[in-house]
Amino acid sequence: MIYNKYIKAWLIAGCLLLFFQIIIGGITRITGSGLSITKWEIVTGTLPPLTDSAWQQEFDLYKATPQYNMINQGMNLDKFKFIYFWEYFHRLWARIMAFVFIFPLIFFIFKKWIDKDLLRRMGYVFISAMLAAIFGWIMVASGLVERPWVNAYKLSLHLGIALLTLGFLLWTTFHVFYDGKIISDNRYFSKFSKYLFVFICIQIFFGAILSGMRASLYYPSWPDMNGSMFPSVLMDASNWTLDGIVNYDKDALMPALIHVLHRSWGYFVYGLGIYFAIKVLRYPMRNLFYKPNIALIILLNVQVLLGILTLINSKSTIPVFYGVMHQAIAIFIFGFALFNLYIFRSNLRA
Repeated sequence: MIYNKYIKAWLIAGCLLLFFQIIIGGITRITGSGLSITKWEIVTGTLPPLTDSAWQQEFDLYKATPQYNMINQGMNLDKFKFIYFWEYFHRLWARIMAFVFIFPLIFFIFKKWIDKDLLRRMGYVFISAMLAAIFGWIMVASGLVERPWVNAYKLSLHLGIALLTLGFLLWTTFHVFYDGKIISDNRYFSKFSKYLFVFICIQIFFGAILSGMRASLYYPSWPDMNGSMFPSVLMDASNWTLDGIVNYDKDALMPALIHVLHRSWGYFVYGLGIYFAIKVLRYPMRNLFYKPNIALIILLNVQVLLGILTLINSKSTIPVFYGVMHQAIAIFIFGFALFNLYIFRSNLRA
C-alpha cells in the first residue's frame, strides 16, 4: 500500500517526539529530578502546582523521601521547583505524545488511510509505549523507599523499553517510506547488520546502568581508571557477592565492573561499526546504502569523544550537557544501525 504524506508526516513527528522524550528523560536522570514528584496521577497530574500552598504541599511530600534526607537536606523551594520542572516536563511530554499519536490515528482510520498491516505495526508501538510508562512509575517508586536514587537496573529496563518503542516506530516509518523500494541480496551485510545492531543495544544497556549508578563519579579518568586499567576491587574474589551486585550503591564492585564492561564493549563496538561501515562503502551499491554508514562513522567517533568528555568532567557532579549529548548520539547510532538492519534484510518483508 502507498501511504499519503499526512501519515508520513505523522510518523516522523512521532519519531521526533519520542526522541526528545528520551532526551528529556536523560536530563531528568542526570539532574536527579526523577524523584521530585512522588505520585503518579494521570489526569490530575497534568497541571503543575499553581499556588504557594500547592507548591509547599509537593515540597513536603518530597521532604519525606530518602533523596531529600540523604542528599538534598536543606534544599530551598526554588531549587525544588527546578528539579520538579524536569520530572513534570518529562511526564507532560508523554501526555502530549499520547494525544499526537491517538487522535490522528483515529482520524486516519475513519478516512480509511490505514490498512491492517500498518495498524498492527502501530499496535506494537502503543503496547510498548504503555509498558514504558508503567515501568517508568515502577522505576520512580524504587527510589522512594530506602535508597536516594531510582534503581539503576530498573532505570536501564525503562530506557530499554523506550528504545524498543522507538525501534518499532522507526521500523514502521522505514516500511511506510521505503517498502518495495529497497532491494539487497547481500547475505554478508544482512547477517553482519544483525550482529552489529544487537551489540550496539548491549552497549547502550551497559551505558544506562552506568548512568543509573552514577558510576562516572567513581572513575572520572581516561584511558585509565583512577590510575589503573583494571580496578583492584574486581580482582578480589570475596567482593563478588550477590549483595554487592544488588546493593551496588553500598559496594564498590558494580561501579567498577560496569565501567570495565562499558568501556571494553565500547571499544569493540566502535571497531566493529567502523569496519562494517567501511565494508559497505567499498561495495558497489546505491547511494541510499552509503549515506547511513557515512553517518555511522561520524557518529561513532563523536560518541567516543563525548564519552571521554563526560568521564573526565565528572568530578563532583555529572556534566549535564556532555551526558545528555552522549545519550542523544547513542540514540542516533541506534537508529542508523536499525536502518542498516532494514535495508539489508535479505528481501524479506517485515
